[in-house]
Amino acid sequence: MRVDVRRFDSPAKNTWCPGCGNFNILAVVKQVMAELVESGDVKPEQIVISSGIGCHGKISDYINVNSFYCLHGRVVPPLMGMKVGNQRLKVIGFAGDGDAYDEGVSHLIHAARRNLDATFIVHDNQVFALTTSQVTPTTPIGFKTKSVPKGSFEAPLNPLHLMLACGATFVARGFTGDLQHLRALILQAVRHRGFAFIDTLQHCPSFNPTLEKFKPKVYDLNKEGHNVEDFAAALEKAKEWNDRIPIGIFYQVKKEIYEKQLLGDRVLAEEKPLPSVQSVLQEFM
Repeated sequence: MRVDVRRFDSPAKNTWCPGCGNFNILAVVKQVMAELVESGDVKPEQIVISSGIGCHGKISDYINVNSFYCLHGRVVPPLMGMKVGNQRLKVIGFAGDGDAYDEGVSHLIHAARRNLDATFIVHDNQVFALTTSQVTPTTPIGFKTKSVPKGSFEAPLNPLHLMLACGATFVARGFTGDLQHLRALILQAVRHRGFAFIDTLQHCPSFNPTLEKFKPKVYDLNKEGHNVEDFAAALEKAKEWNDRIPIGIFYQVKKEIYEKQLLGDRVLAEEKPLPSVQSVLQEFM
């Protein structure tokens, strides 16, 4: 049965800046959800998303699915709780580069190491934009912000190297300037059985307008014969940045997921009946 992508539209007013790369991520994620439901992979009520603090976080308001707003840097713990509690859910986490690689990096490391069956999409605009321009772990050297008016002097973190080192079984980079590629990439990530990580290069029209800078440099490494099962090759490709910037799947392998090792086929959410809303409210009356 054909699923209209508008089924995932939310009545919430969108307050992102005009031209923000978040719009592109939002659009393709809703398309992916529609395709997942249409193909029978999942029911709409089985899709759950979580997001943190930052401009990206509002995506929880703008998609009509079950969602969970998290504290700054704490996208992963609720994601893990939801998946362990109910293995039938399709869980997707959204984080900004500051949210993921600064406050939340400790959680991210262990989710990758454990191979939680979840998708984690980073809106990487290389700046704390919600608080009007401060450096994040991916801010390039020399970039001037309110927190470093003379320019950042810290070497930026390479998120792909980090996730490869931590054992993520799906490591990829997307680009909001190529919607068709990003859509296909996210669909593959969500269908991957294990921890699927996508660092998405995203422009910020207000504080870091990188769209035209990245467009002539990005290329799809999967169209150039890259072997996604070759760990050493993935590390080498992840080093490329200045003249050519690879996007696509750097690394993808099969490995047993965390939940199965922990619980087998048990679905904890089905082992305990849900209390009535009235009984829960009664505790506070």
